[in-house]
Amino acid sequence: MHQIFAATEEEIGGLGFILPPLYEIFWSALGLLLVLLLVGGLALPRLYATMDERQEKIASGLAAADKAKEEQALAARERVDILKAANKEAHEIRERASEEAKGILAAARAEAQEEATRILENAQRQILAEKQAAQISLRADVGLLATELAEKIVGEHLSDTALTSRVVDRFLDELEADNARVTQESTR
Repeated sequence: MHQIFAATEEEIGGLGFILPPLYEIFWSALGLLLVLLLVGGLALPRLYATMDERQEKIASGLAAADKAKEEQALAARERVDILKAANKEAHEIRERASEEAKGILAAARAEAQEEATRILENAQRQILAEKQAAQISLRADVGLLATELAEKIVGEHLSDTALTSRVVDRFLDELEADNARVTQESTR
């Protein structure tokens, strides 16, 4: 066989020292084909599977990041909405409190007015009662004085108290009627 390859080398000529022998090319090609089949059949599918897994993880990570951004934006919108609702509720509470305060003040004023009216009415009743008591006391005092004066003028003691009382009452009634007439004429 050596001779076959040698003849081939001679036929090629001067390229024999550059090109390897044909059997080496054959075995090298066969080894390369075997390596390609092993790598292509066993290693490449695993490598492609690993790359596909990695690509899926990257894609799911990007999808999760996008979803997280959307959720963050949604949470921010919800937070703004919640703040607006809370501000609106706080405003409504302040409005109700203000209205309740106004109602309480109005009720307190009404109660104070009623109390003042009641106190004024009681004072007027008390003044009227004291006035009547003073009139009765004054009437009795005037009656006594009138009786004493009449006794001094007449020079005798008046023993009929009923008569004396009627005379004094008539005198006082006439005096009050005169005062009432004077008051009416002065108000006209």
